[in-house]
Amino acid sequence: MNTSHFSSANAPLRLLGGLSAEQFLQQYWHKKPLLIRSAIADFEGLLTPNEMAGLACEDDVQSRLVIQKESQWILENGPFSEQRFAELPEQGWTLLVQSLNHHLRSASLLMQDFSFLPYTRLDDVMVSYAPDGGGVGPHFDSYDVFLLQGMGQRLWRISEQKDLRLIEGAPLKILQRFDTSQEWLLNPGDMLYLPPHLAHWGIAVGECMTYSIGFRAPSQQELISAFFAFLQEQDWGEGRYQDPDLAFTHQPAKISQAMSQKVAQMLQEVSFTPALIEAFLASYLSEPKSHVLIDAPKKISQQQFVQRALKAGVSLGLQSQMLYTQQHVYLNGQVLEVPYVAKALFEKLADQRGLDTDSLNQGVMAETLAVLYQMYLDGCLTLNSIS
Repeated sequence: MNTSHFSSANAPLRLLGGLSAEQFLQQYWHKKPLLIRSAIADFEGLLTPNEMAGLACEDDVQSRLVIQKESQWILENGPFSEQRFAELPEQGWTLLVQSLNHHLRSASLLMQDFSFLPYTRLDDVMVSYAPDGGGVGPHFDSYDVFLLQGMGQRLWRISEQKDLRLIEGAPLKILQRFDTSQEWLLNPGDMLYLPPHLAHWGIAVGECMTYSIGFRAPSQQELISAFFAFLQEQDWGEGRYQDPDLAFTHQPAKISQAMSQKVAQMLQEVSFTPALIEAFLASYLSEPKSHVLIDAPKKISQQQFVQRALKAGVSLGLQSQMLYTQQHVYLNGQVLEVPYVAKALFEKLADQRGLDTDSLNQGVMAETLAVLYQMYLDGCLTLNSIS
């Protein structure tokens, strides 16, 4: 468990309605829904509908429009033009913006509120806007999700049904049928946790915005594909197939049993050790998604960087992911070469997604500052504002 913000697994958390992280994990995680009233007091949201629409017009932002026309569902992918929003009807549509934490510091900080769960499982913050009656229909997710209400109200219906058949040909995973077992009206600051594969249906009551904190749940096929791609990048030495005992054959097109056995022996030498699996996970889970672009910052000298860092502190870039193992620190899919004596400092940077001035002023070596400076030049680290 990440302890950068939560000193005790048994401490009651307002975010969880007074439950501790340990109680939540034991009683609700992956098991049953949890409604939390006033999870975040006085929460009205992180941006306005107009600001959200502006983001949906940008090339580097993943956005979608879901439109319902009678029994038909239409999906459009962004970026959108301002004119497209002017053409939308008064009702029957939803705008979705993915990975809001890559574009707003406040959304990144919201994700850190959930760091009683490991960053290896946290995925992103998605925001949805809908006019009265809008939504994306009855559906289920393959991952855990916290649904935090921002502006307005949304009615959430859940179903315990086992029938998860989908409407054929729909561009979204819309359930063919939905049997409501419970429903709740969420106000600003209220939050609903849903475990995977629980059917649910959110309906806007008046115009509203909802923030979805989603989690990574890669499929077995995804993990296998990524793992074997990772294996291809490893150095397995100079070994080569050999058969000095090759015998004459009357069947030149047949793969011999001897060859199969030799290749099997070569492949068995690839040992799936815990260290190899750990390195794969650190690389895979910290690697940015294919659509993520990290912009280079305004270039400054190392001396200027150090002076500002020591005065204000630094933060991990919004689009960067930093993880660590027992042996190494990983940044955006790659091993970050850090001084051995400074590994604890970089682990703290990964846990807290930033370093304050106290951490940087406690005898940090020049070699460590040089690594931080290179992270800044690569767009993976930002300088905090001087207050």
